Amino acid sequence: MSYTKSDSYDDALTEKMRLHYEEILKGVGEDTARDGLLKTPERAAKAMQFLTQGYDQDPAAILLGAMFKEDYNEMVIVKDIEVYSLCEHHILPFFGKAHVAYIPNGYIVGLSKIPRVVDVFARRLQVQERLTIEIRDVIQNTLHPLGVAVVIEACHMCMMMRGVQKQNSITTTSSFTGEFGKAETRGEFLRLIESKGR
Repeated sequence: MSYTKSDSYDDALTEKMRLHYEEILKGVGEDTARDGLLKTPERAAKAMQFLTQGYDQDPAAILLGAMFKEDYNEMVIVKDIEVYSLCEHHILPFFGKAHVAYIPNGYIVGLSKIPRVVDVFARRLQVQERLTIEIRDVIQNTLHPLGVAVVIEACHMCMMMRGVQKQNSITTTSSFTGEFGKAETRGEFLRLIESKGR
């Protein structure tokens, strides 16, 4: 099973969600018949399906579709992966960067598959802590590497637009398995993701 990006929408679901969004707009006092809002409920319904399309995708299948036997056992890092997700508590965006590393154990994976795995989990209602662990676990359980490291740095609109309304705070989460449990290996990873080299 290979990875495919889909912008198709379920017509029945779109219509059901459209009606709900129309009621929400009416509930906040808007006139859903005015020009600017005529198509908004439908657009919102399609946007929500797009932003949660990760529920219909299998991240393990993405990795399995691009595994290659290779005698390489040094750290592989894909850093500065853009992350866009929705907080499950308020359905507001959080966004930032993910840094992912693994140490191969007989198999490597196509480099583009790591960002795709990040996207699959990010395109679900999430909390950053769980997102970090889910990315770590699928790589560990599918590739069986010597270790996996994941660090995510993100800004949360639920903290910026409402609640405490702090504009400059960044939340960092991390999780490590295997060789990354060793201070030396983990330290090398952290130094490399902090470097500005391109």
